[in-house]
Amino acid sequence: MLETAQGDRPGVAGRYQKILEPRALEAMRRGFNLMNKGMVPLWRLGLGRMLNSWPDGTGQMLVLEHVGRRSGAPYRTPVDFSRVGDDLYCVAAFGEKTHWYRNILAAPGFAVWLPDGRWLASADDASDDHRRLALMRQVLIDSGFAARLIGLDPGRMSDEDLDRATSTYRLLRIHPLRREASSDGPGSLAWVWAVGLLAVLALVARRATR
Repeated sequence: MLETAQGDRPGVAGRYQKILEPRALEAMRRGFNLMNKGMVPLWRLGLGRMLNSWPDGTGQMLVLEHVGRRSGAPYRTPVDFSRVGDDLYCVAAFGEKTHWYRNILAAPGFAVWLPDGRWLASADDASDDHRRLALMRQVLIDSGFAARLIGLDPGRMSDEDLDRATSTYRLLRIHPLRREASSDGPGSLAWVWAVGLLAVLALVARRATR
């Protein structure tokens, strides 16, 4: 369900203007890139469902599996999302220059990691959708702490403030098509848990025989 603005709020657009400054955007980009490096291994260990178990805190997250539009190099990028009907919505907070956003729109297809597995998908830009503001608000709410980390309070901001603060954002609509597993996709390293358990049991048994 989409959420709309919760009544009129005092004009606070000035406090959100700082997040649009280039220096602030670059700092956010570096911070999120650093956090994202640890997310993909957790998904490969089979923890994707657990990472999505606290939407109000850690948010709802998926992993985009895409290819560089120039380099052809494979990338995996964790992003926050909202599910509306059969579609998924993500926000490119760095606008049209966001690399994963440009890669996905340039490619005929890509894959998305969800808590229930890896899906082949297609996408289109929904930034001009008449529901843009409501969809944007919902994605930011479903990002959990991430929106608040950059100084946004999507559950309390007025439509005017939200529209101004996200004026450069792009909204991506993803259409999951069919499930298709991969040898290095979500859960591909789940065997590590079994090996670790066997190692612990062997250690316990060894100590018991001393």
